[in-house]
Amino acid sequence: MTRETATTDTGNRTPEEMSLDELREEIQSIDREIVEQIAQRTYVADTIAQVKAEEGLPTTDEQQEQAVMDRAGENAERFDVDANLVKAIFRLLIELNKVEQRENR
Repeated sequence: MTRETATTDTGNRTPEEMSLDELREEIQSIDREIVEQIAQRTYVADTIAQVKAEEGLPTTDEQQEQAVMDRAGENAERFDVDANLVKAIFRLLIELNKVEQRENR
């Protein structure tokens, strides 16, 4: 789905067919979904941290981090979103997870 073909949860209308209030409601819904996904990702990352601690593995896995960044770039291209922005968000998520992992060890 690209920006040109994006439809919303308010039916099969495109954003261009929606009122300003409807568009703002759509943004609010998307924002909730983003936060929900971040919470879910954080929960899984915390579980990974527990497994790493139990198995005596290091907090940092540069190969895995690079794989995450590569996927972020690929997904950005797939959805026609600025890859630098997406990678910056993922870098922040990774760094926050690493800080939390270090604090919990």
